Amino acid sequence: MKVLLDTHAFLALMIDAPNLSPKARTIFLDSDSTLYLSMASVWEMAIKSGLNKLNLPLPVDQYITSRTQTHGITLLDITIEHMAAVENLPHHHKDPFDRLLISQCLSDKLPIMTADRMFAAYPIQTVW
Repeated sequence: MKVLLDTHAFLALMIDAPNLSPKARTIFLDSDSTLYLSMASVWEMAIKSGLNKLNLPLPVDQYITSRTQTHGITLLDITIEHMAAVENLPHHHKDPFDRLLISQCLSDKLPIMTADRMFAAYPIQTVW
């Protein structure tokens, strides 16, 4: 299964958080899964880390590089198509990072791993 990881899902997977659903854990551990982490999530983590709202064991660049390499997660670049699609999204979700992730899901036809129920307001598949 190909799936885009919401920022919180990525962070939860990296520490095997107890709030992970069995489905999320299974997808993560399945060698046939192709997992993506958006550069929007990397940007979000860098901002939150800089504001001391997110504590990572390494600087963001090192943390992302080591975890994506270790777990075979592919970084998903942000394209102009992704950004432009945000313009036409209904405003169900106000978070700009999440709106860009939703746009990427729509543009690239990817489901998203998230516990955020607001994503269900959009015509994308969510898994958790």
